[in-house]
Amino acid sequence: MLVVLWAMAPGTGTAQQTDATPSSTESGQSPLDESFAPATRADWVREMRRKAWEDTRFDAEIRTYDFDRDRYDSRESEAWAIGGSVALKTGYFRERFAFGATGYTSQKLRGPEDKDGTTLLAPGQQGYTVLGELYGELLLNEYMRLGVGRRGLDTPYLNGNDTRMTPNTFEAITLRGLYGGDGKAEWRTGGGYIDEIKPRNADEFVSMASAAGAPDGISRGVYVGGGNYKNGDFSMGAIDYYSEDIINIFYSEVKYALPFGDNSRLQLALQYSDQRSTGDNLLRGADFAANQWGSKAEIAAGGALISVAYTSAGGNTDMQAPWSGHPGYTSVQMEDFFRNGENAWMLRAAYGFESVKGLSMYGLWVDGSNPQDPGQFAKEEYDFNLQWTPDTGPLKGLVMRLRYAHASQDDPANSEQDELRLMIFYGGKL
Repeated sequence: MLVVLWAMAPGTGTAQQTDATPSSTESGQSPLDESFAPATRADWVREMRRKAWEDTRFDAEIRTYDFDRDRYDSRESEAWAIGGSVALKTGYFRERFAFGATGYTSQKLRGPEDKDGTTLLAPGQQGYTVLGELYGELLLNEYMRLGVGRRGLDTPYLNGNDTRMTPNTFEAITLRGLYGGDGKAEWRTGGGYIDEIKPRNADEFVSMASAAGAPDGISRGVYVGGGNYKNGDFSMGAIDYYSEDIINIFYSEVKYALPFGDNSRLQLALQYSDQRSTGDNLLRGADFAANQWGSKAEIAAGGALISVAYTSAGGNTDMQAPWSGHPGYTSVQMEDFFRNGENAWMLRAAYGFESVKGLSMYGLWVDGSNPQDPGQFAKEEYDFNLQWTPDTGPLKGLVMRLRYAHASQDDPANSEQDELRLMIFYGGKL
């Protein structure tokens, strides 16, 4: 596979940005202070200034992914898939209109029918191909963009959750704004109406209500609105998701960093989520309410990052993540630790190697308490991750990642669960 990737390597690529100090954000999560808009104001302006056909961008990515999970009840989920995506995004016609499209595919290399459930493939271990994005974008002014169509989104409770072969995408009308930045105070804003979702391993779009678990035949969308303020090392924001008769989710987060020394800093963060039934309670047929708050402290020094986090869930039911991964600080590779009455501690250590650019690793441990439901049990999880993302040379755009997780629960049988993931992604401009 490496030989093939080397032979295909173009002169430029779209590798993820790497840094000597790794991030503690779990794969599949979208932090609030990175939602709604590109990473920086410079990226926003650069995208805005691209001109029609002459600046149309074509990108492609190839993925291969091997997944193996042994579950608590001794069932296995196993598959190996290959696929990827091809995308185009035009520049702005008359400095106002742009268009984009992305096609995705995932095809089976190995997938025993009695070991379904990896979500690398469609149910029944079937391959699939889908046009996941097809959208138009209107540049209202230098600060605001209106989007219409099917595309990826990036907010804490509604995002691509791109941890398998293909991401979630959404049919939506959105309005995004970015004000300030480039060393000044920055406001990010976003809102809209999301009608349907294409789940990660599906080739069709379905109602947001269906994806949340509502009975067949119920169709409801989601209204979203929120924003984030950032000034130097301080940021705070909030976002709300409202689906009539289904669920309302409110999320807020505050972050602050205290630099000390030449290459060290202390980072502090607080988060809060609140979830409630709405209207006619069509999701579960009865009222429900759940909440979770969390705190996280991190010390970054050189290429090392040490993180400690705590979360506590309450209400009268478990938390939910109906349209993405869960943004909780103790939500990790296999377990989310968000059950009603569950408190969890996480210890995490990560390191980015200066000697091998793009090479990083981390290990973590999460310990959860007994939930409120007597039929549920306390759990703990250990994870290990090794990743290489070279950002220069002919392999720029390559992501190689090995992830292992072990979880156990305090049931009478002391059940255990293990998971191994091996991913090779390679992307670049055509």
